[in-house]
Amino acid sequence: MNVFSSIPLTILPLLFLLCAIETTLAQNVSLIRNTCKTSVTNDPNIKLNFCTTSLQAAPASRCASLRGLAMISIRLLRYNVTDTRCLIKQLEKTKNWDDFNKRRLNDCLEVYSDAIPSVKQAMKSFNAKKYDDANIQITAVMDAATTCEDGFKERGNGTTSSSPLKKRNDDAFQLGAIALSVLRIIQRARVI
Repeated sequence: MNVFSSIPLTILPLLFLLCAIETTLAQNVSLIRNTCKTSVTNDPNIKLNFCTTSLQAAPASRCASLRGLAMISIRLLRYNVTDTRCLIKQLEKTKNWDDFNKRRLNDCLEVYSDAIPSVKQAMKSFNAKKYDDANIQITAVMDAATTCEDGFKERGNGTTSSSPLKKRNDDAFQLGAIALSVLRIIQRARVI
């Protein structure tokens, strides 16, 4: 007895569609994994688990191309920068900080405020395929995170202050590094 003879013919196209969707999803998980492996190999600042979980968390990543993953990584960086700026404003209002930490938070607010237009411009540059410009703008955002974090280390009296933004700064730097890595992969593919 033929297995398909008991299945109504109207269901067969649906089964084929489901198989095609499953294959596409598996290929995109593989694209994310391979992209992240390449990124980790090329940049010691990127952690494989962070890269894969960050990209897979974006709903559009399931069906994204390499260009799509680059856009997703820039968008994730933008969300991080915007949310970190909001967090800094909340921290300034809700906690009693000493003068040193107040100044550092204010410095961080300034550099993150400046980073928002940079990451927005990076998205525009990427969409216009101006990859070198996008690279410069993403690097500026990464510099903002580094500047913010380094400020807390400069107490001057031989002591350091613990940064309340350490994880956010590290995440921003790593998201920027992922975006730059994907940009490099795209640029290399265009040259070949």
